[in-house]
Amino acid sequence: MGMDDNACWYVVHTYSGYENTVKATIEKSIQNRGMKEKIREICIPMEKVTEITENGAKEVERKIFPGYVLVKMVMDDETWHVIRNIRGVTGFLGDTGSLGDNNKATPLSPEDVAALGVEKHEVVVKYKAGDSVRINGGALDSLIGTVEEVDMDRSKVSLVVSLFGRDTPVELDLDQVEPIQT
Repeated sequence: MGMDDNACWYVVHTYSGYENTVKATIEKSIQNRGMKEKIREICIPMEKVTEITENGAKEVERKIFPGYVLVKMVMDDETWHVIRNIRGVTGFLGDTGSLGDNNKATPLSPEDVAALGVEKHEVVVKYKAGDSVRINGGALDSLIGTVEEVDMDRSKVSLVVSLFGRDTPVELDLDQVEPIQT
């Protein structure tokens, strides 16, 4: 069968606090059953937040959706059963609990997946701080700017664009700017 891409991201409900256990258990099941082809990725969306404590500010990772684990998988009876039967899992999003029909679960739409940021699209950045770049797309299309900073973690680039004769800082997605061929 190979890597045919009918693998979709599904949302698995878990008891709160079980997310990491569920992820680890699914990963173990994949290995034990040789299901790497069918269950591809397990993700617990995290966000970095700054918590202010009496000792000052610290960055902590926090689950964006406590009680949810995202799984990229090919949905069939076997994979459905494997995940449904993991301790701590209460079900799939969109699951009607009846097997046999296609109500096993609702996959996330590509838009949802993009919004969640679980699939990091590797953007190959061919520019660096100090380079002149052209903006492609959006309100500032075709304007020229100078790169200030490339933030790979957040997939953002900061540049300075001359707008109305003034240097204006803007932040864009990495793929919204391209180097100027000199």
